[in-house]
Amino acid sequence: MIQNYSPEIDQSAELDTSDVAYYQSLIGILRWLVEMGRIDISMEVSSLSSYVAMPRIGHLGQVFHIFAYLKGHHIVRLVLNPSYPVVDEKDYATKDWSGLYGEEKESTPPNAPKLLGKEFVMRAFVDASFAGCKMTRRSRTGFVVFLNCAPIYWMSKKQGSCEISTFGSEFVAMRTCCEYVRGIRYKLRMMGILVSLPTLIYGDSQSVLWNTTVPDSTLKKKSSDVVYHYCREGTARSEWITNFISRTNLNPSDILTKTVHTLSDRARKVRSMLYDIHPTDKERDVSKEKSYRTNTNAKA
Repeated sequence: MIQNYSPEIDQSAELDTSDVAYYQSLIGILRWLVEMGRIDISMEVSSLSSYVAMPRIGHLGQVFHIFAYLKGHHIVRLVLNPSYPVVDEKDYATKDWSGLYGEEKESTPPNAPKLLGKEFVMRAFVDASFAGCKMTRRSRTGFVVFLNCAPIYWMSKKQGSCEISTFGSEFVAMRTCCEYVRGIRYKLRMMGILVSLPTLIYGDSQSVLWNTTVPDSTLKKKSSDVVYHYCREGTARSEWITNFISRTNLNPSDILTKTVHTLSDRARKVRSMLYDIHPTDKERDVSKEKSYRTNTNAKA
């Protein structure tokens, strides 16, 4: 979407019946593209999907803007890369939670088949945009999950309640991500896949990560009490371990919660999930060299 555009406060004229159907069909196409792997437009498509019942001219214009972006960036690959990511051993550091939750253990399916295959590294990157909706001031949750270096799930969704602080919105986003992680770990075990290592969940909210990694930390905001203990119990069971990303520009889930307009910043985050869409200078030089050799051989 264009910079500083907010679909919830668009005051342009409403579309007529035929244009409403046209708008709905375009949104349907975009939603399928997101499901097929276009992670880079998830947030924009999610925002505009909220107005399929009564879209406006401005909303249709933004849909055209997304299609123009796709036309200019249509060369893209979603690679299910099985290689293992580089992970610092410190990320797996655990603490003693037995004094709070006892000897908690992760729930495993009793009728799961024999676990086979190699172990993998599951990582998740989570983010939230506090009070991003200018109409309701609800925040937006965004996260992406990787198995080794392959993105397998991504989500961008407006939160169901209005949080009064960045801490609250980030904690809700963390809980939503943890709920998915708990479900996918159970499902993988039912498929006979070995799951023993805890999932590494990365975020950029130091206060949330402090409360989910340090047993002695105390919660001062009672409104987040249930979310607080849900995330902490999962850590105590070794279902996941939360870690801090020191720089926001390293968090790929940032594009799932807000519109990133800085080209270099957006390209860096998209490149961590999709291939060829924003090639580096080195990749461009290699591509030009291959194209030159192909043309030269064809002429010869």
